Amino acid sequence: MKLGSRGRQPVPAAPEAPAMVAPRRPAEMSVHAGGQRLGEILVDAKLATAKQVVAALTASQRGVPRFLGEQLIEAGVLDERVLTAVVARQRRLELVDLREVTPSPQATALLDEAGARELLAIPLALRGDAVEVAVAFPVEGLAALLRDALGRPVLMRMATRSDILRAIGNSYRALTGIDSQVRAFEATHTLRRDSKPNDDASDDAPIVRVVQMIITQALRDRASDIHIEPHPERVLVRYRIDGVLHDVLDLPSSMGPVVVSRVKILAGLNIVERRRAQDGQISMEIEGRSVDIRVSTTAVIEGEKVVMRLLDKSRQLYRLPQLGMPPEMVESYARILRAPYGMVICAGPTGSGKTTTLYGSLGEINSPERNVMTIEDPVEYRIPNTNQIQIHEQAGITFAGGLRSILRQDPDVILVGEIRDVDTARIAVQAALTGHFVLSSLHATDTAAALQRLLDMGIEGFLIASSVTAVLSQRLVRRICEHCREVYQPPAEELALLRAIDGHAPIGGFMRGHGCNFCAQTGFLDRVGVYELMPVSDRIRELVVQRGSHDEILRVARLEGMRTLQQEAARLVESGVTTPAEVLRSIYVLGT
Repeated sequence: MKLGSRGRQPVPAAPEAPAMVAPRRPAEMSVHAGGQRLGEILVDAKLATAKQVVAALTASQRGVPRFLGEQLIEAGVLDERVLTAVVARQRRLELVDLREVTPSPQATALLDEAGARELLAIPLALRGDAVEVAVAFPVEGLAALLRDALGRPVLMRMATRSDILRAIGNSYRALTGIDSQVRAFEATHTLRRDSKPNDDASDDAPIVRVVQMIITQALRDRASDIHIEPHPERVLVRYRIDGVLHDVLDLPSSMGPVVVSRVKILAGLNIVERRRAQDGQISMEIEGRSVDIRVSTTAVIEGEKVVMRLLDKSRQLYRLPQLGMPPEMVESYARILRAPYGMVICAGPTGSGKTTTLYGSLGEINSPERNVMTIEDPVEYRIPNTNQIQIHEQAGITFAGGLRSILRQDPDVILVGEIRDVDTARIAVQAALTGHFVLSSLHATDTAAALQRLLDMGIEGFLIASSVTAVLSQRLVRRICEHCREVYQPPAEELALLRAIDGHAPIGGFMRGHGCNFCAQTGFLDRVGVYELMPVSDRIRELVVQRGSHDEILRVARLEGMRTLQQEAARLVESGVTTPAEVLRSIYVLGT
């Protein structure tokens, strides 16, 4: 067993720590030797007003007791890094930047993850007999608790709370210790080669724990998908993070069929059937977060491959301004969404964020006065005040059949998760023509191609022209990590690309991420949407009826003011959000 590029070598198990009780969290930090309190320091430094400090203290006393700084950060008065620097000066502690400093495995092995999260502290390094520890809140009594937990003298340093939580997630890998589970599996496997795959179904079975570790670490790493791929000499586990696959783990080839069987059991699939592709779903809670997992299996040469798509139900849904659209596009799109009837199509390839955009669109128009109904496969997130239908083909609930039933439910707004066939497309178009507002996604490369796809499905041009009011095409590009941004000079190829998409050099210079602990040395953290909005004008309707070509529709849309995906991507480069290389990787630019 070998951990991949995003993994860490297992460290020795931490010694059992004594039970800890986190220090009481007062509303305000205690005074330092000089006698000045934190609130007074903030007012003197003009980082907050006396009125804001008093309001924060009053709010903390009325609710759950919180630090003054936490209350001011939540109120938007202070930046977390500024506050941490002020508190470090107040308490005369050295400030440490966890974006650059990597905790050593020998130090983190002295404190278990539960203790680190309870105390909001992470050991950084061994300094002789002492341990250097970064803490978020250096309250009275914390040093004594750390000494008891670590069994050594403590050198306290300060870091921001969010940085410490990230460092804890990066340092205490869920995959740490997986090699012992693999050895335990191999020992039992040699004794029971003829046993059925589901004999290891107890919670303590090695295979059960291995699968749980893989899923847990994927959620910590913000992975959208887990790939389990059989190869001749190994089973490769990969995570898709921010749209890019990373090798994470190598397992022995003998574990492949048993890992697949365990996933199938969780998803309610047939473990005997190994040649036919199967789809299923898992619902579980991981570290206090409710997660839905879409499971897909398919037969390949070396066995069965499994892909699991993770849907974190605790993640907050985005509103339109948070998706990455420029303000003028948000205003235009919101105006389109307020139409009483018609059809809006969200187009893009798999994994381009169409569902997120559709949910954000519903957030703009959802209200108690409207009957909003959706039909999805699967229902990814529950939306308040909506009636959501889950596709279940074995029970006869298909997109076309479900959409027919929705039309008998007096709907005002209908969301169709995906138009996959001509029957669904025809019913959706008819719903838009009969006074309903329809939102749907469609697999297509851009806005003009979405209209072409409806034509290719066999929908008459005059029906498309009469029903579709706008098409929104999108992609996702990785966002430059805010923790390690730096100015750089891109190579000639990237500059040529930027010129090809009508882009210009940023005023402050080109930006990139040089790589840090928070972005796993990739230089990117999270993704942002790139959008192309095409309202269907009278001229475009004429072209659709006449079955005009893709290029003709695109040319008219650009003449009418539409900004293409490439132009919007260039805007993100100019504003320092992403890089030319990332645009080339994510967005098709040939012919622009």
